[in-house]
Amino acid sequence: MERVSKFEMAIAQIDAENAEDPNVETINGVAFPKELLYARRMTEKLLDFYPEASRELQIAVRAQHICRWKIDRKQYPMDRVGYLKWREALKKFHAEKTSGILEDLGFENNFTARVSFLIRKKQLKKDDETQILEDVVCLVFLQYYFDDFASKHSEEKVIDIIQKTWAKMSEGGQEAALGLKLSPTAFNLIKKALQERS
Repeated sequence: MERVSKFEMAIAQIDAENAEDPNVETINGVAFPKELLYARRMTEKLLDFYPEASRELQIAVRAQHICRWKIDRKQYPMDRVGYLKWREALKKFHAEKTSGILEDLGFENNFTARVSFLIRKKQLKKDDETQILEDVVCLVFLQYYFDDFASKHSEEKVIDIIQKTWAKMSEGGQEAALGLKLSPTAFNLIKKALQERS
């Protein structure tokens, strides 16, 4: 019988946690726990965008939203400051939750600390792997979640979000974004946002 690696066990444990998500997304008539689907999309996009990703980066990407539903946005004021506090609380929660899984599986402290560093998006634009993680987050958003987001907000807000998203990405990430198979609506909004930005 083939031995399951610690890495595979970590991925399985992260997936088991995300499978508990009470929120579902339906694809072709099949309902998936929302964060489990997101995590798998993140891994797929990472390996497509950066196939040589380290084990630490692969785990950080898979656990980026682990149990995200447990900290509700409504627990914080519904303004910009409240939003930023919520996002920081989520990063801390995701990092601590993942660190607990890795510690229980016997990963070395340096490995666990690196995964936590990446999940918390430390040194964006300075740390190569943090930047890759951010690029993957943006690519997954644009490919899978952008149309739904755009349908719920004004064009002005959508263009602002595209411009902020673009600014977070590396040149390689931006190039990959332009190569995504997007809806005509998404493509036109991105084109307009970039024209206004230049």
